[in-house]
Amino acid sequence: MDQSNKGRVNRDGIRIYDPSDFAGMHKAGALAAHILDEIAPMVQVGVTTEALDAEIERMVNDAGAVSATIGYKGYQHASCISINHVVCHGIPGPKVLKEGDILNIDVTVIVDGWFGDTSRMYVAGKLPRKAERLIEITHASLLKGIEAAKPGNTFGDIGHAIQTFVESQRMSVVRDFCGHGLGQVFHAPPNVLHYGRAGSGPKLEEGMFFTIEPMVNLGRPETKVLADDWTAVTRDRSLSAQFEHSIGITSDGAEIFTLSPAGKFHPTY
Repeated sequence: MDQSNKGRVNRDGIRIYDPSDFAGMHKAGALAAHILDEIAPMVQVGVTTEALDAEIERMVNDAGAVSATIGYKGYQHASCISINHVVCHGIPGPKVLKEGDILNIDVTVIVDGWFGDTSRMYVAGKLPRKAERLIEITHASLLKGIEAAKPGNTFGDIGHAIQTFVESQRMSVVRDFCGHGLGQVFHAPPNVLHYGRAGSGPKLEEGMFFTIEPMVNLGRPETKVLADDWTAVTRDRSLSAQFEHSIGITSDGAEIFTLSPAGKFHPTY
């Protein structure tokens, strides 16, 4: 059986998985989260992002899993590492972390055909207060989005919950990138916007699997993609932060597949 055809597709083109499929997503999500736990002690001043990526690739391979990003549309790394004003899709390389740098590390693994996708924030050295508040608001916005993810609500309710909270804190939500459906494929419908009108968009149904991954800027929301065709940065060079969980809709809410086994999802924990 082609496992990418598990479940059924609803009238909005969104795949609805069976209750038995949650176990596979939990296993993949747990590995991705474990890798992000284990990399935390390596995030230090003087370390290069390519060294972090090499360690992540080693952990993926040692676990008998597959990196979803290596070879994806020509990408050649086991993670995306986005520093300071880089919004997402930062490419690991020789850049050395400096005191006070904040960075998002995004990892996706494939375990038994299921995709585990998660990202979180880290800091090299001492966390500057301005960056600390940005990280706190971004993390809180993700939790507000997850809280709105339950049957009967809409995807617009998720985006509205995130946007209204972030903007009440005088920060902005990136509109150029979004969350996505996943399961036994990396990216699938729906697009999960982190802004929007309450009550708009498709209704949430039990069995939907998708990511919520708000990107929040201290400045304006506009981004641009650099010449490498991957790295997205804030146009005004303001700091940006992101947190991402993969979730599944249950009968009364959402299960998070990518919870940190060690409770390290937030760098100030």
